[in-house]
Amino acid sequence: MHAELNAPTKRLRVFVESGGCSGFQYGMSFDEKQEADTELESEGVPFLMDPASLAYLDGSSVDFDDGLHGKGFEIKNPNAQSTCGCGKSFS
Repeated sequence: MHAELNAPTKRLRVFVESGGCSGFQYGMSFDEKQEADTELESEGVPFLMDPASLAYLDGSSVDFDDGLHGKGFEIKNPNAQSTCGCGKSFS
């Protein structure tokens, strides 16, 4: 996906924002690094996180699900007190 974007200075950003049916929702985008961002890497994939998202997502893992319920990224967050049935929002 990054190669198709044709923007070599942009990195994958994983973030948390207000919204969804449980209060917060996960998001991913390609973005430029901001001053307060932490640059991380997992299995050779570099990504960015802002300080607030990092606090919510500390210890989380991101998997790609190609199963019967549809294709997409799934975030497993040990800090979430409850999650929505869709798996995209939490509280």
